[in-house]
Amino acid sequence: MSHPLSLAHLTAIDLAPPALIHAAAEAGFDAVGLRLIRVTETSPGYPLMQDAAMMRATKAVLRETGLAVHDIEFVKIEPGTDIAALDRFLDAGAELGAREVITAPYDPDLARLADRLCQFSERAAMRGLGVSLEFFPWTCVPDLASAIAVVRQAGPRVGILPDSLHFNRSASRIADLAALPPERLRFAHLCDAPVHPPYSTEDLLHAGRAERLPPGEGQIDLTAYIAALPPDLPLALEVPMSALAAAKGSRAVIARVIGAARRLLG
Repeated sequence: MSHPLSLAHLTAIDLAPPALIHAAAEAGFDAVGLRLIRVTETSPGYPLMQDAAMMRATKAVLRETGLAVHDIEFVKIEPGTDIAALDRFLDAGAELGAREVITAPYDPDLARLADRLCQFSERAAMRGLGVSLEFFPWTCVPDLASAIAVVRQAGPRVGILPDSLHFNRSASRIADLAALPPERLRFAHLCDAPVHPPYSTEDLLHAGRAERLPPGEGQIDLTAYIAALPPDLPLALEVPMSALAAAKGSRAVIARVIGAARRLLG
């Protein structure tokens, strides 16, 4: 089992892309994910498509460290989303050499959501980028089964991004994860957390955005989750730990997260 490890930006969201890449390289990651679009009012995004100086600095650090950008994030597909307006975002991903774009389901009209995902995946494919839909228990696509139904309607180019936290806190089944064809499953998010159902929406959001645990330090059955994935599937460690970051800095979070992942996978 040899999973390439990527550092998801949310794990150290206070670090701008050049600093994140340096920190990831020092910790021994193979790649990073970059958040180019702001997701909430309380967390930053780094719009490299609008900041030529930071784009140059980011590419310079990529060359210096030899790390890759695995994915860029993330696009909320909402009722009013203008797919064509995202071309500059996709162009930035292509310039960075990214492989995948993360999307999120925020349109309750699932037929329209699937149609927009189809359109977006076609525009991304023109730039050599894949598109994956991440499901979240608080959204209109709350679990793996729902995500499977949407991407089937969206066409063959759209993948699914499972996250061990959201997988655990939804009605998702290991058998469905293991049965996903390779073209639908191109990478996965990995983290841990306490398991104490039921969860309020506030519980789901707080864990999702602010406080998780490194792999192997919580109660999620990560052994079963990882066993259901292809043995060489890239894993992105998405483990925000706001309290530790505030006390010791994001590099302490990064070191703890990759150390825990290596122990679990090794």
